[in-house]
Amino acid sequence: MAVALVGATLAVDLVVTRAGHHSAAGRAVVAPAPEDGAQLAVAGLDPGACRAYRPSAAANGRTVFLDPGHGGPDPGGSGQLGDGTQVVEKVATLAVAERLSSLLRGEGYRVVLSRTGDTSVAQLTDADLDGGALRGSALHRDLLARIACANTSAADVLLAIHFNAFEDPSATGAETFFDPARPFADRSRSLAESLQSALTAQLKLDDRGVTSDEDLAVTTITDAGAAYGHLVELGPPAAGWVDTPSAMPGALVEPLFLTAPGEAMLAAHADGQARIATALAGGLQGYFSRS
Repeated sequence: MAVALVGATLAVDLVVTRAGHHSAAGRAVVAPAPEDGAQLAVAGLDPGACRAYRPSAAANGRTVFLDPGHGGPDPGGSGQLGDGTQVVEKVATLAVAERLSSLLRGEGYRVVLSRTGDTSVAQLTDADLDGGALRGSALHRDLLARIACANTSAADVLLAIHFNAFEDPSATGAETFFDPARPFADRSRSLAESLQSALTAQLKLDDRGVTSDEDLAVTTITDAGAAYGHLVELGPPAAGWVDTPSAMPGALVEPLFLTAPGEAMLAAHADGQARIATALAGGLQGYFSRS
């Protein structure tokens, strides 16, 4: 993200925010969902959140947790096509995650989606909103709910899907983030590198590289987030802030900039979403083949 993400749109309060916008469960070994779309047992979830899906082909014994970023009252970033059509991050991330889920299930993976509609993951109340926007405390709780879902799913990897945005429409390209402060940091880096390589090869966009979340240069919502210095979803434990961190290798992808009109076309249209999902599926499979 570096320079291009200052003023951009990542609600992951380190909770980090994309500028201009606005009981964690431990990891458990669980049986595959008894039916497609079953909600996992995590307290405080929105009804459409944390849903598990069986493989649609012979099971390979692996589970992938997919987290389409933002949702509900948190739109994330946005861009605009040449005809004036708005492209909103929360819509595009879910569309890509649903396509990716289908591809992975066809390759034998069990998939857990953090959300399956235009909602938050944590169940919210009116008190969580300030003029229609999520309060910082609610964003933080929502991120912890995503972690709890990932841990309860006993996933082998966590993939958070976001899209970039910046005030200068000339900013372009794909980048991927991981956290170096975890016991499995080498595997998280390997996952991030595999995803980034697949994205740049498939999308033919600028390669902004793989970056440590410790090197993020973005504005945080709270002082606690700034002091933490990591992406909440990927980062290490911190008493009172991230008491139970994600328990598996993870990466956060930013395949393109919604504020670059040519790139926004990919995020807005079904064929572009399919290309992004295909790239991410290839990156995941490449990671697993080397693990």
